[in-house]
Amino acid sequence: MYDEEELSAIREGKRRWEERSLDPALERHGERAERFATVSNLDVDRLYTPDDVADLDYEADLGFPGEEPYTRGVYPTMYRGRTWTMRQFAGFGTAEETNERFHYLTDEGQTGLSVAFDMPSLMGKDSDNPLSEGEVGKEGVAVDTLRDMEVLFDGIDIGEVSTSFTINPSAAVIYAMYVALADRQGVPREDVRGTLQNDMLKEFIAQKEWVVPPEPSLRVVTDTIEFAVEETPRFKPVSISGYHIREAGSTAVQELAFTLADGFAYVEDCLERGLEIDAFAPQLSFFFNSHNSILEEVAKFRAGRRIYSRIMDEWYGAEAPESKRMKFHTQTAGQSLTAQQPLNNVVRVTIQALAGVLGGTQSLHTNSFDEALALPSEEAVRVALRTQQIIAEESGVADVVDPLGGSFAVEALTDETEERTMEYLEEIRGMGEGSMRDGVLRGIAEGYFHREIQDAAYEYQERVEEGEEVVVGVNSYVLEEDTSPDVLHVDEQAAYDHQIERLREVKAERDDDAVGRHLDALRAAIREGENVMPHIVDAVKAYATMGEVMDVFEAEHGTYRETAGLAR
Repeated sequence: MYDEEELSAIREGKRRWEERSLDPALERHGERAERFATVSNLDVDRLYTPDDVADLDYEADLGFPGEEPYTRGVYPTMYRGRTWTMRQFAGFGTAEETNERFHYLTDEGQTGLSVAFDMPSLMGKDSDNPLSEGEVGKEGVAVDTLRDMEVLFDGIDIGEVSTSFTINPSAAVIYAMYVALADRQGVPREDVRGTLQNDMLKEFIAQKEWVVPPEPSLRVVTDTIEFAVEETPRFKPVSISGYHIREAGSTAVQELAFTLADGFAYVEDCLERGLEIDAFAPQLSFFFNSHNSILEEVAKFRAGRRIYSRIMDEWYGAEAPESKRMKFHTQTAGQSLTAQQPLNNVVRVTIQALAGVLGGTQSLHTNSFDEALALPSEEAVRVALRTQQIIAEESGVADVVDPLGGSFAVEALTDETEERTMEYLEEIRGMGEGSMRDGVLRGIAEGYFHREIQDAAYEYQERVEEGEEVVVGVNSYVLEEDTSPDVLHVDEQAAYDHQIERLREVKAERDDDAVGRHLDALRAAIREGENVMPHIVDAVKAYATMGEVMDVFEAEHGTYRETAGLAR
């Protein structure tokens, strides 16, 4: 961008500025801190100039929106064409209660649905399982059978709305129920739109929700991808998720690197299955966290697109543009929310949402200010949605494509993020002797990811406790009085009783022989190495329960027990 003569002049100009203006200012007033860093503890320079991006090649490193390497965005018009999908995460109690919240949000202007499940559903347990006691409908909606799914989407045309499902060990069952629901509603499968999280590798790395071991879990993920390519081409069967890696305490670079590593592991498993790269890659999607350091987050998103485009091309031979576009959903940082002075969270969420938009996200969830205390109240979720709408309609940032592109600071941070991320990716790939899939599995087995995240989380917490990292209302600007707002109160006993009664009715009305036949067919498919998805769809259409289907997988593969320690 600049020749050596111009750079030399800039360096000389900076030196004179330091002598003339900076040094006297530092002598008189100093600075607020001895060191400035991002939330991830990445050093931030006082000033960035063209000298910090001297090696930048505009065409190769930036290009134009909608064209490789997609650093500046995956679409030519970005939000000037249409804004990101506003997709608020919602779910609690019974399917009826959550359906009511869905209708409320869409009436208020939400443009996509996102389902939060309760812990039994997440873990593949039925509501009447003794292990489910006390958790039914508590942190999300309870879904035991297709009947619950029918109630959940009552009055909602799933051929017209895009729905995201945040669920992992039992994701294939929920996906099967959604496909079955489409068939019930008369919606052609090719019109079904949405996203299934279904990222089991991330579970073993960070969130820790699993049923069967890593390798059979990976096989089911690949089954869903293979099925989706043929049956639901507009539905994304996996959302490769860095969100929970960041929530576990990783840095921004670790979040990006470990997420991309998981994504490339899925790519390799699909290729080993015999799928063509350009047949399945367009249906892959990603899910990232957006934290408080705006410039770091924007750099993370931009670097991620650039890395993904290049690696999909150079390592895996992708040719179709859609195979090289890293499309992603963003959620504001749950771990940044504080129970102290919870209205401060409105400001945090706004900053984080703005970072996601400036970074070019395709869809966005904004957390509610009361989530550190309870499930979001109606008022809080409305404020969260309005935050997105104000950014879209009033801030002006949606009117310019990649508005921070060309900023010396952002471009320098993008380059640094890319470099550090690639170091991780090469290390993980090396652990697998050239296979990212094997490297990720080895990293899980040996506790590599756990140690890296643990060290980062410990370091961050140490900075908070020492006051180096300011958390307003927690270690600075503290108030003694209670500032808790009114929160949503769910009648958990009523939700439990209602759910158990519906489950009993379904079991009494269904054809148990048909259920048994379909579960036997599923068991045979697992043993023969066939794709399990058609058999799960058949089973749930007969009203087999979530637990009955997942019990087959557990019986065939065993239950996973983590053994990797954290000590070096």
